[in-house]
Amino acid sequence: MGLFNAILSKLGFGHHDDTAQTPAAAAPTATVPAADTPTVVTTAPSVTTMPEVDVVAKLDQWAAANPQKLNWKVSIVDLLKLLDLDSSLDARKSLATELGCPPDLMSDSAQMNIWLHKMVLKKLAENGGNIPKDLLQ
Repeated sequence: MGLFNAILSKLGFGHHDDTAQTPAAAAPTATVPAADTPTVVTTAPSVTTMPEVDVVAKLDQWAAANPQKLNWKVSIVDLLKLLDLDSSLDARKSLATELGCPPDLMSDSAQMNIWLHKMVLKKLAENGGNIPKDLLQ
């Protein structure tokens, strides 16, 4: 499991009612007797959506309860620390590689961190997280 999957897991992505995640089976059919010929009635499967994960509320709550002053909104290191994940340079480089960081940014840790923070927030939003637009810029 990659570090990004660990981030998703810590924030509760994919942890919801199993019935919402179960793929719909083939639509059930029923034969309804009619005057001369049976009619097949097909019922449409219900459509379920994955619930949105309130990333901001969770992280703000955890940051408020944390004795360290962690600013997850601007720092990838603080975000990883808040999630109790490895925030070392090696771990961040691994995460950057996992998310496809351009090679020219990998040699400059400050630039890589900025790119990585934005990309993690973007990926959280793509996976159903409620990341505000101002944090995605």
